[in-house]
Amino acid sequence: MDLEVLPMPSSSRAAKVEGCILMYEEIYRLKGWMELQRRLEQQEQMVKAAYNMANEQLKRFDEMKELKQRQEIQELREVMEKSIKETQGQQEKLKEQHRLRAKVLNLKLREAEQQRQRQEELERLRKEEGQERLRRLYSIQEELLQLNQQIDPNYKHKDLPKIDLSAYSNRGNQICGLVSGLIRTTSERGFPSEVDVANTEQALNEMRGLISSMQQEIAAAVEEKKRRDEQEEKQKQEELLKKQQAEAQTPAPVQPSGGKQQKEALQVKAEEDTMQWYQQLQDAKAQCAASFSTLSNCKDSEVKKIRMELQKAVTIPVSQISTIAGSQLRQVFDKINNFLSGKPVQSGRQTVLVTQHPQGLDFVFYKLAEKFVKQGEEEVASHRESAFPIAAVISGIWEIYPRVGDLFLAHLHKKCPYSVPFYPAFKEGTPLEEYQRMLGYQVQDSTMEEQDHFLKRMSGLICLYAALIQLRWPYGNNQGAHPHGLSYGWRWLAQMVNMEPVVDVTATLLFNFLEVCGNALIRQYQVQFWKLMLMIQDYYIPRIEAITDVRQKGSLMRFKQFLEVKELFSVFNLNRAEEKSNMCIVPSTRLVLLAACLSPDLYL
Repeated sequence: MDLEVLPMPSSSRAAKVEGCILMYEEIYRLKGWMELQRRLEQQEQMVKAAYNMANEQLKRFDEMKELKQRQEIQELREVMEKSIKETQGQQEKLKEQHRLRAKVLNLKLREAEQQRQRQEELERLRKEEGQERLRRLYSIQEELLQLNQQIDPNYKHKDLPKIDLSAYSNRGNQICGLVSGLIRTTSERGFPSEVDVANTEQALNEMRGLISSMQQEIAAAVEEKKRRDEQEEKQKQEELLKKQQAEAQTPAPVQPSGGKQQKEALQVKAEEDTMQWYQQLQDAKAQCAASFSTLSNCKDSEVKKIRMELQKAVTIPVSQISTIAGSQLRQVFDKINNFLSGKPVQSGRQTVLVTQHPQGLDFVFYKLAEKFVKQGEEEVASHRESAFPIAAVISGIWEIYPRVGDLFLAHLHKKCPYSVPFYPAFKEGTPLEEYQRMLGYQVQDSTMEEQDHFLKRMSGLICLYAALIQLRWPYGNNQGAHPHGLSYGWRWLAQMVNMEPVVDVTATLLFNFLEVCGNALIRQYQVQFWKLMLMIQDYYIPRIEAITDVRQKGSLMRFKQFLEVKELFSVFNLNRAEEKSNMCIVPSTRLVLLAACLSPDLYL
């Protein structure tokens, strides 16, 4: 309303009307804003007044509540005072009655009290002596039971089959029974006597002597077994070395004498010496696992932390092995070697020593071998070329620490029994899931893994094994013999074709083995290798075809294409004269066709 109205220039009627409309809109907007301010002030005053009224009412309510509480407390005090006065009056009456009775009975009670005190003192002394002797008996019985637990009658079934501790166990049980009967008898009649304590102490001394004699006998037997095992191990190593040398010098491939005869001569089970070797490796793995049972089963947080650090320090470097040649592979090998030799290594932010726990070395050996096999299942199964760097590291560690090699083979045979080779037979009463695991399948929640995934894992393991038998650690001196050389691969190949084939598995594994290791076998065994290939082509492939369904011929077809050697027979003309002269001309094109195997030189 206070706005100054500027003179407007002459315009048309429409412009004037529009100006008036704008002016009135501004005037009413100002009126509305002023009215809104006024109402806001009124609202604030009303809220403030209501707030003050509520505060006053709350104060009055608190005052009224406090007044009622005071009144109730005062009433309660009056009731308690009245009750106390009544109780005191009753107590005074009772005291007076008691004084009157005490005067009458005082003389009689004094004599009875003196007699009772004398008897109680004597009884207390007797009980104290009896309880002390009883506690002594209980402690002797507890020690006897603890000592008796040290006698294991089944000890002969563990490590020392010739040790029989049944006599010690029987005598220990007799001593415990005698002491228990004595304690039971003394408990029924009261407290034990000095003679009873002397008898139990004599039984305890006898039990201690019994334990001492048993420990001496066990120690002597353990020492004898250790000495005998060392001698047997030395003899086995010498025999194995001689056998390797003999196989390397005079390889003898499996060769049929006739088609019909060959069909009837193949084995179903593995050879006895192969199964003995397989069982020895499994026993060694079980003994190794038992040697660090305290470390693996301990629930203490500190021990768990040490166990986790040891496992990380030995498994993480193995996961870092790649197909990149040179310093990185050497760095991984040096880190594992330093850790196993007892030197401190850096794992993450922690410095780890294998000597952090008395059982640490056995634990690390076991986990390292297990990790190598796991790399074959996972890494090599997906990337075949990674078999060579991993195998090179395994070979180098095996030469320095032979126990790791034995554990690696034991884990490999357990995961892939076909690497022995060994086809587990089904026994009556064996659960189906357990038999599937024996065959190498992974079974989870009663569901067996798919065949393609199973064959992929088995192929990875066989490729790793085939790479291992032909490789040495390239940065070592390589003066001694290969710890597990080509002779083992030749033996595996010969035993495989001596056994009845298995659908899918046999063709797949033979194909992968020859693809990785065929180059090395050709250089080592030359004509003998070609003879074996021809025998497989002419006699073993038909056996695989006879058991293979049309839908399962993928692996068989790959193997047949790889092994097309019929035309080589006419080129080689392997008759007796050429065998004697050891002259065999192999066309370069056919040699490339069959020997187009993965070469480790590309990856190391």
